[in-house]
Amino acid sequence: MKIGNIDFEQQPLFLAPMEDVTDIGFRMLCKRFGAAMVYTEFVSAEALVRSVKSTVNKLTIADEERPVGIQIYGRDVPQMVEAARIVEAEAHPDVIDLNFGCPVKKVAGKGAGAGMLQKPELLLEITREVVKAVSTPVTVKTRLGWNQEQLIINTLAEQLQDCGIQALTIHGRTRSQMYTGQADWTLIGEVKRNPRIHIPIIGNGDITTPEEARLAFERYGVDAVMIGRATFGRPWIFTEIRDYLVKGERTPSESVNTGTVTCSLSLDDKIDILKEQLQINLEHIKKERGEDDPKNELRAILHTRRHLAASPIFKGIPNFRQMRIQMLRAETISELNDLLEQCRQQLK
Repeated sequence: MKIGNIDFEQQPLFLAPMEDVTDIGFRMLCKRFGAAMVYTEFVSAEALVRSVKSTVNKLTIADEERPVGIQIYGRDVPQMVEAARIVEAEAHPDVIDLNFGCPVKKVAGKGAGAGMLQKPELLLEITREVVKAVSTPVTVKTRLGWNQEQLIINTLAEQLQDCGIQALTIHGRTRSQMYTGQADWTLIGEVKRNPRIHIPIIGNGDITTPEEARLAFERYGVDAVMIGRATFGRPWIFTEIRDYLVKGERTPSESVNTGTVTCSLSLDDKIDILKEQLQINLEHIKKERGEDDPKNELRAILHTRRHLAASPIFKGIPNFRQMRIQMLRAETISELNDLLEQCRQQLK
C-alpha cells in the first residue's frame, strides 16, 4: 500500500484523528507500539485562518511520529484551501486529510464534518480545490452517508477519487447513527471491490480486538485499518493486533515490540506507559507555553486524564468508578500519579 511517496507494510494499522485524544504524547506512544501512521486532532479551518492560538498549536508534530497526517474540517471553499496551505507551509505533514465524517453536533450541525454529506457537490468542490492548492498528498475521511436513506458512499468514493485524493478512509456508519449500533463493513468492502477504485481504501469502525482487525483485512479486503476509540488508554493495542496478524494467534503475556526488542508488557509496564504519556504532554506544553506558566500541569492533565480513566487495565479494580471520578477531577500531576500508584497496588 502506498499514499503519495509513503510505502506502508502489509496490513498497516492507523491511529484515527480524535479531538482531545490524539495529542502529541499519545501519538508518539502509538507510533512506538506499531501504528503505521498517526493523525493529529482535527483542526478547524476557520480557526486556523484566523490564527487562533489553540488551533495553531495543534499543528506541532515531531519527527518521531512520522508519517503523520493533519486533518482539517470546514464548510467554506476558500477557508479550506487557505487552511490546507497553512498546514503545508507550517507543519509539513506527510498527509493532509479532509474531515467529512465527524458526526458531533457542533461540527456536523453547522454543515462541516459529516454535515458535508448533505451537500456532496460542495464537498467535492472543496476536495478538488484543496488538491489543486497543495503538493502534499490529500486524503479524505467520511461516512457511508447522512442516514440509511442516503447511503452515497459507493458513488462518492469514485467522485472523490476523480478529485485527486490519494486515499479514502470510510467509517462504517451514517451520520445519524453517530457511534451507536454496529459499523457496517459490507459497504466498505463494496467500495474496495469496485473495479474503478484504484486508491487505497482504509476501513474504520468498531475495531477493538486483533480478531476484528484480521476479519477486516481478510473479509473486506481493505488496504489499512484505522483504530479510534479502542486506543483510549491503550496505545499498545497496535502491537497486540500486529503480532496477531503476523502469527495468527495471540502472543502469551501480551508480548510487545518496542521498536528494538520484543518484551513482555506487564501491568506495571502499562501503568508506567500511562505515566509517561502524562510526562510527555507536560514537557510539550512547557515548550509551548514556557516553563513558568502555572497552568502547565493542568493542561497536561486535561490532555491525558481521559486516557487514564478509560484504560481497560483498571477493570479489575473493585468499585473503580469512584477512582475514575477522582482521576477526572485531579488538578496536579502529583495527585494523578498518586492515584495511578493506588491502582497499581490494588491490581497486584
